[in-house]
Amino acid sequence: MDVLDLFPRSILKGELELSVLSSLQSLAAQVLANPENSPDASAKLAGQLNQQRELALNQLEVQNFCNKAVLPGCERWIRHVIDRQPPQGRGPWTPGRYRLQMVDVWLNSQRAGDYNPTHTHGGSFSGVAFLQVPSQIRPESFDGQLCFHGPEEWHIQSFRTGMAHYVLPVPGEFYVFPAWQPHSVMPFRGEGERWSLAFNVLALPKTKDQPKPQDEPTTSQFNRNVSLSSQRAEAKGF
Repeated sequence: MDVLDLFPRSILKGELELSVLSSLQSLAAQVLANPENSPDASAKLAGQLNQQRELALNQLEVQNFCNKAVLPGCERWIRHVIDRQPPQGRGPWTPGRYRLQMVDVWLNSQRAGDYNPTHTHGGSFSGVAFLQVPSQIRPESFDGQLCFHGPEEWHIQSFRTGMAHYVLPVPGEFYVFPAWQPHSVMPFRGEGERWSLAFNVLALPKTKDQPKPQDEPTTSQFNRNVSLSSQRAEAKGF
């Protein structure tokens, strides 16, 4: 006898090059030391965090991060999913028939008691890279962990036992997942700050009549992070 785990949700896990991680850690320190120089992203995000600062896509550190980790990660995710489809499966996600476009990247600084409620993103892909993690965030506790939520509530009496998966944040590790994948971040206790970069990516099918750059969709045409929480204490936007 065997047990089949059907209909998995594909989550890509990767590791940043040390040079990329080091440059991003330095950039994060600079941004948080001079927050007035970077746009405040908290008004459009679901997180109840100490600081959320938008980063410019043309910054060298951000470009290296996107080109060496984010976009290859999206490519790898697409190839994995396409390889699982039936042999005669059809669709736009074949080499040369789509392109990936960065939407935005932002820095999250989380302190004790901060959290990110269950939410989804807009676009095609989203993800997170961990830059700094306080030492008290450990595997034996939910504190500070990233949680991926399944399609139904966890309920042991109904054998819904695989409806949440917790990820321990480790500096240098990153995750890429479909933008519709619900996720949240647990609060933690104690000193220190938990730093991470989050991002959104669009996967755009190519057509014979490719639109001109000025006709391409803008980030305002797509939903950003959308909270699934019914109520939030603080009057912040998504």
